[in-house]
Amino acid sequence: MLAVVAVANGIFRNTVITPRFGEHLAHIVSTILLCSFIFVLTVVFIRWIAPQGSHEALLIGLFWVVLTLSFEFLAGHYLFGHTWQKLLADYNVLRGRLWILVPLVTFLSPRWALFVRVA
Repeated sequence: MLAVVAVANGIFRNTVITPRFGEHLAHIVSTILLCSFIFVLTVVFIRWIAPQGSHEALLIGLFWVVLTLSFEFLAGHYLFGHTWQKLLADYNVLRGRLWILVPLVTFLSPRWALFVRVA
């Protein structure tokens, strides 16, 4: 489900946000939207995922990050023809790119969601 939301977010960014606000602002808005969607979906499904504590929740998040980055880089390069440099450019915080937040939120969301659902 996260992959579907991520692809939909990318389509929305390219078709709606970028034409109206430009690439840089679209990148920021899209990053924040995707991070929000990831967290909300994780909160909704954390009971179904059923981690047995914080450690297991972090392992689930790590697994999600590995899957996400594998898809992003392998599909991005081999299916969509993007260069490795282009793929890595979104992670350059010094150039105002915030995409590093997506794997970070993906990693931490199961732990945060477990805390939110227990509290």
